[in-house]
Amino acid sequence: MKKGVTILFSCVGRRVSLCESFRSTGKRCGLDVRIIGTDRNPFSPALQQCDERYLVRPVHHASYLSDLQRIIRREKVNILIPTIDLDLQLLAENNKFFARMDCLTLISQPDVIRICQDKRKTFRFLKSNGFLTPHTASPRTFLKQPRLRYPLFLKPWDGYASRGNAVVRNRYELEFFGKQIPNCIAQEYIQGTEYTCDVFVDFDMQVRCVVPRKRMEVRSGEVSKAQTIKNESIMCEVRRLIEVLQAGPGVITVQLIESSGKLYIIEINPRFGGGVPLSIKAGADFPRWILQLYRGKKPKIRFDAWQENLIMLRYDSEVWLTEENVSRYHDLR
Repeated sequence: MKKGVTILFSCVGRRVSLCESFRSTGKRCGLDVRIIGTDRNPFSPALQQCDERYLVRPVHHASYLSDLQRIIRREKVNILIPTIDLDLQLLAENNKFFARMDCLTLISQPDVIRICQDKRKTFRFLKSNGFLTPHTASPRTFLKQPRLRYPLFLKPWDGYASRGNAVVRNRYELEFFGKQIPNCIAQEYIQGTEYTCDVFVDFDMQVRCVVPRKRMEVRSGEVSKAQTIKNESIMCEVRRLIEVLQAGPGVITVQLIESSGKLYIIEINPRFGGGVPLSIKAGADFPRWILQLYRGKKPKIRFDAWQENLIMLRYDSEVWLTEENVSRYHDLR
């Protein structure tokens, strides 16, 4: 029986709460959980909370993969958890190499990652499988239409964290921003209530839990105020989506808008979302379930066994560094 588990968070960034959730869960389960973090920035807040800290080269650098493999061997990593979009495709394509090192990677298949990370492919997948989603096309295609309903929503087809997003309200703005935003696509603008759903998929690829979080306020592309809502229609539709997509294992994040009783799927992110601490606090204990599954146990999971109407209000906190702290890195750059 494994009494210790070493977890590697790649591109750990600001995920302080996520790291601490796994650490505290380990203590409750009688496990010694070691947290290893990587980042290219030595001043990453979450990196300071890790037991071992690695500075690595950018995700697209030719040596990034070998850096991760070196860390996994050196630290005897058991579980690899990605936290942002940038390295998902690379990790998915090389998952078999991590498996050979006895490292479980919580990553979807490469074709799933490709669908999720290219919003043009996301649109085609959703339409072909009967899911509602905003009409999506290039700005040039929209401009060819004789009558356009504004506003429209513009964003890069390969974007993340709301970077490059814009709302345009007339033809002039569509022409201008359509040229300014790299890899730009345009979408019909759906007004309604925005939700982000945290979806847990077990190691047998079964959807076990869905937690809708109503987005009350967003800052820099990440939710800052949110509330758990038990909406059966949302939960069932999101479960159907993940089952058709065959995403997982691990936690998948789905963004949608409820408008006039209809559910429009906006984005699918095959990784932990930034607002996941709310779902965990509400009782969807993803860290515990992951650790139990890794140890060969079958966690008791009820699809809707989490607290409704729990509100999360996020705020800035501080991490203090001394000269000694700053020197405590393994620099692989």
